[in-house]
Amino acid sequence: MTALESSLYEVTRLFLLPVLVLVLVALVYVFVALGAFAMEAWQRWRGVHRSRLAAHHRQTNCNSDDLEIWILKRLEWLRVVARSTPMLGLVATMIPMGPALLALTNNDAKAMGENLVVAFSSVILALISASLAFFMLTVRRRWLLQELRAIERARETS
Repeated sequence: MTALESSLYEVTRLFLLPVLVLVLVALVYVFVALGAFAMEAWQRWRGVHRSRLAAHHRQTNCNSDDLEIWILKRLEWLRVVARSTPMLGLVATMIPMGPALLALTNNDAKAMGENLVVAFSSVILALISASLAFFMLTVRRRWLLQELRAIERARETS
């Protein structure tokens, strides 16, 4: 390898640990959010859910545009996780693939296997995080937009 290629390789290896940490943070966030989502779904199913959007509207008496911004802020992290973790998973897959391919050329099956385990484990966890975040984002957005529409209807009739 030339000096430039070696430098590029070393720089990319520096990103593996931070990317893996971000994938794990996203996974932890998604499972915490999943617990809150399941509780909210259960409350909605039982008819005992207290809308935070309606409470915010009562406290601030803001208009629909402000409520939409509130909704976007509430869903922001789910959206970030749903959109960014597949990219992080791809990065976490590609970084170990270089050493795995080098190990393959040297007939070092053990090193190749170790690198492939990291590559595939990280992408699987990232895709699970993204899928769950996207599911919760989609359902929560519908719930919040339905609440917003109910607030707008109540305002129209008053």
